[in-house]
Amino acid sequence: MEKLSALLRVRPGVTALVGSGGKTTAMYQLASELAESGTVVCATTTHIFPPSHMPVWTEDDPETLAAALKAQRCLCVGAPGPEGKLSAPLLPIAALAGIADYVLVEADGARGLPLKAHLPHESVIPPQAGDVILVAGASGLGRPAREAVHRPERFCELAGLPLDGAVTARALAAVIRAEALAGKVFFNQVEGREDLDNAWTLAGLLDVPFYAGALQRGRWICLS
Repeated sequence: MEKLSALLRVRPGVTALVGSGGKTTAMYQLASELAESGTVVCATTTHIFPPSHMPVWTEDDPETLAAALKAQRCLCVGAPGPEGKLSAPLLPIAALAGIADYVLVEADGARGLPLKAHLPHESVIPPQAGDVILVAGASGLGRPAREAVHRPERFCELAGLPLDGAVTARALAAVIRAEALAGKVFFNQVEGREDLDNAWTLAGLLDVPFYAGALQRGRWICLS
C-alpha cells in the first residue's frame, strides 16, 4: 500500500493537522514514514500528551535540537504544560522549520471526540504552514451532535442542525465548507460499507482533495 505521506503529498516544511477523530494518530504515522528520508519534528500549538514511542525535547537551544535530530531523526518538541501535557515549543515554528526537514503541527484539540467545529480563535495554524490537513472521524456520523461533536453549538449553527439531530455526511460537509480551514480532508475510522458510502458522499460534496481510511489499521485511499 502507498505510504500515507505519499498519498497526502506531504512536502518538506510545515504541515498542520486540524479537526478531530485521528489527528494525533495521523501525525505520528506521517512522522514515522518521513523519518525514513529526513528529520522530523512533531509539535503542537495547543496541548498534546507526550508520546511514549518518540523522544521528547523540551529545551530552547537550536544547536542542541539540531544535534538531537541528527541522532534521533524524529522528535516531539514542546514545553511542559498543565496536566502533564506538552504545550507549544519554546522555539518558534519558523525556527523549527529551519532545523528539521519536516515539521508536523497538531493545531487544535477535540477532547477525544470524533467531530469538531471551530470557534473564531481556532485553529492555531502556524503562518509557516504550507499545507493544512483536516481529519474527521466516521464514528461521529449518525450520532446526535451534542454527543459526537466538540463545539456542538457552533457545528449545528453552521450545519443547520438541531443539537439532538443526528450528524449526517451532508451536515459535516456543510461545516467543512463553511470553515474552509484546510486544503485536504482525511475521513478516518472508515470500517464498513456505511462508512465508505458516507466517505463517497463527502468526497462529492467537497472541492478539496479527499482521502478516507482507518489509520489504526493502516488503510487509506484517495477518493477525489
